[in-house]
Amino acid sequence: MSLALRDELSVDKTKKKKRRELTEEQKQEIKDTFELFDTDKDRAINYHQLKVAMRALGFDVKKADVLKILKDYDRESTGKITFEDFNEVDWILDRDPLEEILKAFKLFDDDDSGKISLRNLRRVARELGENMSDEELRGMIEEFDKDGDGESTCWKI
Repeated sequence: MSLALRDELSVDKTKKKKRRELTEEQKQEIKDTFELFDTDKDRAINYHQLKVAMRALGFDVKKADVLKILKDYDRESTGKITFEDFNEVDWILDRDPLEEILKAFKLFDDDDSGKISLRNLRRVARELGENMSDEELRGMIEEFDKDGDGESTCWKI
């Protein structure tokens, strides 16, 4: 193998390793999600718990996807995966934060206006069972209202 090719492979491994590193915040989010959906507190999650946990982390998963992950990472063949197994699943590493932000924005922007209005925030607060005043909701909008029109837009890429 030539030295140039060896150097190139070495660089590629470094890039791959960096891409796969999670921030402390991401690690904590994964741990919290696992613990939240480990409802029987046996330190392992079954098919149903795994499916809900993946959706909570923002993944649109099908039954076949969940079954494959369960099969691939259930090292003891118990029908469950432990936190250590859950933490190693590659899909966690392949998340696109920008895509997740856009999905979340669309949940608020139910009228497809490209903006989050007071009406949008009222609806979301009501759906979540949050009792917030219009003043509190306006304050949230003002935080991100760049052009002063009383609505918040999703920034353009």
